[in-house]
Amino acid sequence: MWLLVGLGNPGSKYQDNRHNIGFMAVDEIHRHFAFGVWKKKFQAEMAEGSIKGIDDKVVLLKPQTYMNLSGGSVQAAAQFYKIPLSNIFVFHDELDIPPAKVKIKQGGGAGGHNGIKSIDEHMGQNYWRVRLGIGHPDPQAPDKSEIVSNYVLSDFSKADCAIVEPLLDKCAEHIALLLNGKASDYINKLVSNNQE
Repeated sequence: MWLLVGLGNPGSKYQDNRHNIGFMAVDEIHRHFAFGVWKKKFQAEMAEGSIKGIDDKVVLLKPQTYMNLSGGSVQAAAQFYKIPLSNIFVFHDELDIPPAKVKIKQGGGAGGHNGIKSIDEHMGQNYWRVRLGIGHPDPQAPDKSEIVSNYVLSDFSKADCAIVEPLLDKCAEHIALLLNGKASDYINKLVSNNQE
């Protein structure tokens, strides 16, 4: 089985925030493929289903705990379904990557991201991170936490949406490549489609 986790904050107040791009990515996967309705379980919204090109069942998870407590929800789902860390992909926002760019890695540090930090604390680090770029509000002042906080908790601009929405569509469309161990091919699809 596979567990695809989107990180974000619950509620309409936050739904279009840059910080919620992980939720947006998982919502797009849900729309693209054969998933059941969202249910409330594991302090999260979760849905079970299948993805074309993937034989095993896939679980989508959007923790509803607020970002900095996401780890408990992810751990509960992974334990219930007995899903190993190598089959867990967490979609989240990344300040240090330009908007509409994506990087993927297994393990590593939290990089100041409270959702990732929480998952690390509950489960260790050897799951996959799909790092969705949102850019930095002021690259010359990365330590001004109030500026960063206001930026990630603000909505995408119209200009941002014009590049983020197609990216999320391609993230979903080509997700089977990622689950089949072809991360570089997956990234190439996103990059090439983003330049069309």
